[in-house]
Amino acid sequence: MELNVVNIQGQETGRKVELPDTVFGIEPNDHAIYLDVKQFLANNRQGTHKSKERAEIAGSTKKIKRQKGTGTARAGSIKSPVFRGGGRVFGPRPRDYSFKLNKKLKQLARKSALAYKAKNNAIVVVEDFSMEAPKTKEFVNIRKNLKLDGVKSLMIFKEVDRNVFLSSRNVPKCQVATLTSLNTYNIMNAQSLVLAESSVEEIVQLFNA
Repeated sequence: MELNVVNIQGQETGRKVELPDTVFGIEPNDHAIYLDVKQFLANNRQGTHKSKERAEIAGSTKKIKRQKGTGTARAGSIKSPVFRGGGRVFGPRPRDYSFKLNKKLKQLARKSALAYKAKNNAIVVVEDFSMEAPKTKEFVNIRKNLKLDGVKSLMIFKEVDRNVFLSSRNVPKCQVATLTSLNTYNIMNAQSLVLAESSVEEIVQLFNA
């Protein structure tokens, strides 16, 4: 698969980049994508949820009424879950939601995500660029030139220029990433994938290693 390289004005440069089928043309594995996205979301969970059970409630241990003769159920503690202000039954406790996946499976998932984007013609290759200073307005104009205004996009660079990163922080529906931070969730979550020209070769080497 060949794609034309465009500049930041949205014009074709006359150069073309080859996207090899070994990465961008494989048959996508939906289950691998599901597992990798599930792991990404699980690993991002804080797991700090906690509610007090009856043993942790501050309150009197005095028996609140006599055992028999009241016409209602027996009750021995105000901290019982059946009373207002009592402990919670089987409440949430702090836990770690993270789990591990094999490296080959994660690699297959990312290749499958890239293959989906190539299949849907949702990849744009732009020539490498940098910015002299952080300018959000200038970055927004670049997105408009690439016809990405209002489109949820992921821009992938070999190495992110600090000024480009700072310029993109407040732009909605836009995310800038490097090859080291590339993950299946961000690829699938984006409607359009923007690859810097120098990053294409690095992506091919990364996934064909």
